[in-house]
Amino acid sequence: MTNVVVVGSQWGDEGKGKIVDWLSERADVVARFQGGHNAGHTLVIDGKTYKLSLLPSGVVRPEKLSIIGNGVVIDPWALLDEIERLRKDGVTVDPERLVIAENAALILPLHSNLDRVREEARGNAKIGTTGRGIGPAYEDKVGRRAIRVCDLADRDILQDKLRHLLFHHNAILRGLGETEIEADTLLADLVKIAPRILPFMGAAWRVLDKARLDGRRILFEGAQGAMLDIDHGTYPYVTSSNTVAGQAGSGSGYPLRGLGYVLGITKAYTTRVGSGPFPTELENATGVLLGERGREFGTVTGRRRRCGWFDAVLVKQAIKVGGIDGIALTKLDVLDGFETIDICTGYEILGEKFDYLPAAMTMQAAAKPIYETMEGWEQSTEGARSWAELPATAIKYIRRIEELIEAPVTLLSTSPERDDTIMVRDPFAS
Repeated sequence: MTNVVVVGSQWGDEGKGKIVDWLSERADVVARFQGGHNAGHTLVIDGKTYKLSLLPSGVVRPEKLSIIGNGVVIDPWALLDEIERLRKDGVTVDPERLVIAENAALILPLHSNLDRVREEARGNAKIGTTGRGIGPAYEDKVGRRAIRVCDLADRDILQDKLRHLLFHHNAILRGLGETEIEADTLLADLVKIAPRILPFMGAAWRVLDKARLDGRRILFEGAQGAMLDIDHGTYPYVTSSNTVAGQAGSGSGYPLRGLGYVLGITKAYTTRVGSGPFPTELENATGVLLGERGREFGTVTGRRRRCGWFDAVLVKQAIKVGGIDGIALTKLDVLDGFETIDICTGYEILGEKFDYLPAAMTMQAAAKPIYETMEGWEQSTEGARSWAELPATAIKYIRRIEELIEAPVTLLSTSPERDDTIMVRDPFAS
């Protein structure tokens, strides 16, 4: 048996929640390794819906150990609210079941405030952030100013680090004409919340190392998608962390050689939230129909997602860059009933043809999709649990995707229900 890393292979929102939940039943440990509470997973278990942002998907299963790794930025108030919501739903979340990395950076109220202020100041050049302070928190981490979970245990250290942090942030707020932050107020808020966070704190890398030595199966859970990666995505319209599989090691403290099978969650069409290039976007009735059928609204933000045809070029790029071994193809049923279905197989950019998306903003903005048109299917694929239940043209569509992205379909999802999943290959046995 091996470990499994789950990442998104598009712009996020690929349906990772269901797949991660499906896999978490087979895992012993589930670890989040990047992102913050801007990401969201919706789980449906025994007819009950759970919406998670920061907590790993395994937390809803009593026999699993959940870990929030050092690569995650944590809003402690949002985390406690999420824990409380789960407790009201009958889910026990205690230090026996949840470990928070002692070296994870915190998101403070000043981060979300700065996020919103700067986004408003950009006007028409908005990045499309969720305004939850993720970017500013990562900036402080890289700038060596961050308040970390372990700092909550030492008031003197906390006070000193806050003074250094606010020296930086208040200068920015003054420049923007905004109200400055009072150190004493923020210190009091953190001291008050510390006793509720510290019981969960631990050396996450040691917990994972023990799990490795004990032969336990680990599921590494990523957020967002490869095209939102800070290095490899459609910069600057990206998130503030690395979202590719390599981050699973550095974001959790686990050796790269032991990460195991990399599963890329991939929607059978393409969606994107917020600003940025989107070559296959359909700004017509077909795009609206895809959004309605797929219920394309953000779990956390409620924002409507932009919709378009499957972009095989971008997914192939994500597979090559991220070392994805196979994909879980989701939401196939949303394509039921289309007479024809288009797949993007290349781009025309400023008169030239490309089989990848260049990094330059101007070229990304100018990219026009080159489509291959395939025959659709009238029969319903919703709820199918075997290849025999799928229309021949749907299977043909899946096989063509495999050819174009140069990776196999490992899992196939045909509805939001967790059991409506066709397993071609067990990632944990790969």
